[in-house]
Amino acid sequence: QVQLVDSGGALVQAGGSLRLSCVASGRTSRISVMGWFRQAPGKEREFVSAIIGSGEDSTYYADSVKGRFTISRDNAKNTMYLQMNTLKPEDTAVYYCVATSGPAGLAERQYRYWGQGTQVTVSS
Repeated sequence: QVQLVDSGGALVQAGGSLRLSCVASGRTSRISVMGWFRQAPGKEREFVSAIIGSGEDSTYYADSVKGRFTISRDNAKNTMYLQMNTLKPEDTAVYYCVATSGPAGLAERQYRYWGQGTQVTVSS
């Protein structure tokens, strides 16, 4: 099994920045892809970003965050990060760290492992 612990959420003003972290433990050698989903109040959970391995060439972003968010991964520390810049009120959501031993994708069902979620609130 794999356990994920995500953290770093906070209240921030529009235009500000936050960095989310996700630490993986357990059978981390099984993980091929890590990523982030988010769920805003009253909305369905949506894909935010994913990374395969730790290379910059294997990153994926939702159009809504492209150019503002950067995903990265430190395999030596079993930790993934989401650097969020130029935050907007519409970025307010609970952010979930996810991982899978399968291929990357946009669908929740593709990710077997989930963190508990961390709240990001962006005030206008």
